[in-house]
Amino acid sequence: MLFRLAADAVLLLHLAFILFAVLGGALALRWRWAPLVHLPAASWGLFVEITGRICPLTYLENTLRIKAGLSGYAESFIEHYLLAIIYPAGLTREIQFALAGVVIAVNIAIYGRLLVRKRASPEKHT
Repeated sequence: MLFRLAADAVLLLHLAFILFAVLGGALALRWRWAPLVHLPAASWGLFVEITGRICPLTYLENTLRIKAGLSGYAESFIEHYLLAIIYPAGLTREIQFALAGVVIAVNIAIYGRLLVRKRASPEKHT
């Protein structure tokens, strides 16, 4: 039971990381320090997508699921609703490249807006 809960927690963490990598730049619109955390996260996500590597969170989650003996158990709520978002069926290299492009485009738009806003109001950017 504990391993299954830990695996579900890792799955939620994985989803949160993906969302942060894609949209975390928006936090920079509010907090100046956010890019210090977001840019490395977005870079890692981009690296994983472009190279086709498997994220270490995936290995951790799978290890915990195996230790929980989930092969014979029904899906949990988290598995049912979130696994398909993080690991969509039919994920190909082309789709991974497209997803990487979306991450880049979203973050260019966010940081572009941040730069425009910073230039328009140089005396206050907190």
